[in-house]
Amino acid sequence: VQLQASGGGVVQAGGSLRLSCAVSGSASDYGTVAWFRQAPGKEREGVSCIISGSAGPTYADSVKGRFTISRDNAKNTMYLQMNSLTPEDTAVYYCATRFNRILRYMCLDPSSYYSWGQGTQVTVSS
Repeated sequence: VQLQASGGGVVQAGGSLRLSCAVSGSASDYGTVAWFRQAPGKEREGVSCIISGSAGPTYADSVKGRFTISRDNAKNTMYLQMNSLTPEDTAVYYCATRFNRILRYMCLDPSSYYSWGQGTQVTVSS
């Protein structure tokens, strides 16, 4: 499994970015997809995830109402639309997948995933 994240960059506070993650093979094969981020000196934290067949995406409290996760199985790509960015959102962002579906409470736990993209840097200036 190969994941290729892109779309990071430098943006001013209040701005927007859309991250993409190209997934090898058929994206519809992956039961769970997620985005994580890791700021310097901090642990990797879950941002958002989608579990196939579930009621809807899950978001970390820190990004609710600002970030939107989506997946386009036809394009084998997942996305993270990030709006109203703040300097606290500065981090390396990673996409992750696993074939099977997992319980919702597990989907923002990085230990739940075994396939990771290489990360894309997001820097938000004040």
